[in-house]
Amino acid sequence: MAKLLYSATASLDGYIAGPGGDMSWLTAHLAGGNPTAERLLADVGAILAGNRTFGGDDPNRGTDSEGAFGGQYHGPVFVLTHRPPAAPHPGVTFVGDLHSAAAQAKEAAGDKYVNILGANVAKQCIEAGLLDEVLMFFAPVLLGDGVRMFDHPGGAEVRLAPIPGETAHWYSVVH
Repeated sequence: MAKLLYSATASLDGYIAGPGGDMSWLTAHLAGGNPTAERLLADVGAILAGNRTFGGDDPNRGTDSEGAFGGQYHGPVFVLTHRPPAAPHPGVTFVGDLHSAAAQAKEAAGDKYVNILGANVAKQCIEAGLLDEVLMFFAPVLLGDGVRMFDHPGGAEVRLAPIPGETAHWYSVVH
């Protein structure tokens, strides 16, 4: 059965996007291979993203590397939104309810991961008890402002446990 995984690259001060969702900062940190990311890509069966992430900034916009995982992901995408576009997007399903979106994405993923893209959707999955794992990559930069990888003022503590045998910063969510 598919697991919901929140994976992202963050600055060392915890931002996954700069002010206004700017992702251009990430371009300088995408050079070279990343064996963990490459292994993850092979294990992703579906993506669940928020509407802002889906329609937002892409550090590779206009290149062959545009899209999830540097343009290497080619599978089903589910976008959580209350404002679906009028025109369809091939391979993209727009869903207005978190539980329905997660269920559809898990079904499409089979026994692979549903990769969560976007801090807001990840937070909603955590709050709903749906998130199974978290994998964070860190870039050697301090952004100082932007979209935090997890921001929930006044929220409850979320406990994470390292996954034995996995790379650093790959955790299971303790329910």
